[in-house]
Amino acid sequence: RNSRQQGHRLITTNYVIAELAALLNSPLHIPRPLIINLINNLKTSIWIEVLHISSELDNQAWQLFSQRLDKNWSLVDCSSFVVMKRYGIQEALTTDHHFEQAGFNCLLK
Repeated sequence: RNSRQQGHRLITTNYVIAELAALLNSPLHIPRPLIINLINNLKTSIWIEVLHISSELDNQAWQLFSQRLDKNWSLVDCSSFVVMKRYGIQEALTTDHHFEQAGFNCLLK
């Protein structure tokens, strides 16, 4: 709510949207029409910007994923880290501790 009041938009990526759709579909078994409605609402919200991962960002995410063998980060996590660094974003709306490992602040704990 504070972000909306200050005119800020949430930023996510098409990779995160794909991961969300997969999670809701299986293992959660949410009915597909509900998933489609939710994703359509996210994509059309004036408060959310969905960035599409380019080949360059995908390559950078893959390099990070390949280099950090000491971490259990997913490729989607790595793509988010690359995007966040590129856009100077320090806060993530997540409970995923991998974001803290990568040096970001988790707003949901």
